[in-house]
Amino acid sequence: MKLLVTGGAGFIGSAVVRKAIADGHAVVNVDALTYAANPANLDEVAGNDRYAFEQVDIRDRAELDRVFATHEPDAVMHLAAESHVDRSIDGPADFIDTNIVGTYTLLEAARAYHGGGHGRGRDFRFHHISTDEVFGTLGETGLFSETTPYSPNSPYSASKAASDHLVRAWGETYGLPVVLSNCSNNYGPYHFPEKLIPVVILNALAGREIPVYGQGINVRDWLYVEDHAAALLTVVTKGRLGESYNIGGDAEATNIDIVRRICALMDEMNPTGAPHDRLITFVKDRPGHDLRYAIDASKIRAELGWEPSVTLDEGLRRTVAWYLENRPWWQAIQERGHKLERLGLKAAG
Repeated sequence: MKLLVTGGAGFIGSAVVRKAIADGHAVVNVDALTYAANPANLDEVAGNDRYAFEQVDIRDRAELDRVFATHEPDAVMHLAAESHVDRSIDGPADFIDTNIVGTYTLLEAARAYHGGGHGRGRDFRFHHISTDEVFGTLGETGLFSETTPYSPNSPYSASKAASDHLVRAWGETYGLPVVLSNCSNNYGPYHFPEKLIPVVILNALAGREIPVYGQGINVRDWLYVEDHAAALLTVVTKGRLGESYNIGGDAEATNIDIVRRICALMDEMNPTGAPHDRLITFVKDRPGHDLRYAIDASKIRAELGWEPSVTLDEGLRRTVAWYLENRPWWQAIQERGHKLERLGLKAAG
């Protein structure tokens, strides 16, 4: 297939691009290259004749129309989004603009392309990639399924919920061939260093305090990013149109457990400064912090035959090793002025 991937220079998007090229697909990467995008994520595919890059903002309809007409993709995989919850608390406008208005603009461009019957467009499909955060929070038991009611609690999750609804509506109202997926927390190589796991690794490496929100009891289902990329390519190629698929890692853990596991790995793999758990500092929780997310991924297993292949222990070990072995990647980000500072406190007053 020829895949148009939005946000393909980001964390999950670049994993999808690398996996798609390795699997023999052609990829058109559409990315505006905002702060969390990094062309270095794609160095291994940049010279491949099946890879093309278009620096285009998904809110720019004229440019999207040009990209569709030029490249005639078989499918869209829509990953472009503002995604950091703490940033959405401090500045929700960017999330509304990119995640809602951008998705609307992309849907309209895709609808025009599909309706015009341009070549491959006759067999076209639109895969929207979303998050389990749209479902809100769980108690100590239960799992999110594809029929769980939406109940977003942050500006980020609300904007993603809105984009999910837009995609469904364009499928029902206009007949756009859509498929959706909602994933649990991703982690792994190339993760932008503002999220929990890279923050822990890099702060431990630098001997800085490792901040943990509240008491660290919030639970997430952790999904290794390369497993997620494989799942997404399975959904876009085999998923039933009009359906949604939950993608999870079967790897629930509290935040404090994740932090302590990483500290133990750092003690083993980078003993300087050990024990690293002495750096753990409990800080004021962020507003509206969901207690627990957990995914029921039985539908994608039963229908499409996908299941996670990387355990949490193995994935964390691979991730710590990657950051230790790829210092120029994250050092370049820090040199561009990115600070490992606390965000998401503006609503606290």
